[in-house]
Amino acid sequence: MDTVEIRWHGRGGQGTVTAAKVLADACLSGGRHVQAFPEYGPERAGAPLRAYNRISSRQLRMHCPVTHPRVVSVVDATLLDSVNVAEGTTEDAIFVVNTTKDPQEIRQKLGAKPTQKVFTVDATGISVQEIGRALPNSPMLGAVVRATALVSLEHLLEEVRKSFGKKFSEKIITGNLKAVERGYKEVQEG
Repeated sequence: MDTVEIRWHGRGGQGTVTAAKVLADACLSGGRHVQAFPEYGPERAGAPLRAYNRISSRQLRMHCPVTHPRVVSVVDATLLDSVNVAEGTTEDAIFVVNTTKDPQEIRQKLGAKPTQKVFTVDATGISVQEIGRALPNSPMLGAVVRATALVSLEHLLEEVRKSFGKKFSEKIITGNLKAVERGYKEVQEG
């Protein structure tokens, strides 16, 4: 995996853009070249949005949208009914979906090819338990890192602490760190 392109699907207020940025920062501090950028529609809470990452061992000179992602992270599973999240994906794409449903059920819904991998995690449930609010971005980060091995869990946790440490109380930071770890451990492949 020399250059990996990731497309995140979420809704405003779920931390999707933050998740893309934190993943980029973790990969950057791990010695990779990175890009992280959002694509907004109407900027309001609940509105569908996309965010993107490009991660490479070589310098990135490309500055265009991600159209053929190798990894698709779906932070809000309700988008599966209204957005073609599989659009343009590679033959070996990895899908990570926030849902309580079984990976095989999501595989069918996506129409995923046999060469594509599908992972599911109850990121919303984890975030409610660990953070006290439905902010699924932290468990989704853990799940994406587990599914892709782009960076170690330790590296990701270090970056989450650094990123969130400037803005939040220790209780919120600890909740997010636990949520990342649980997303990493509880993600299921089907």
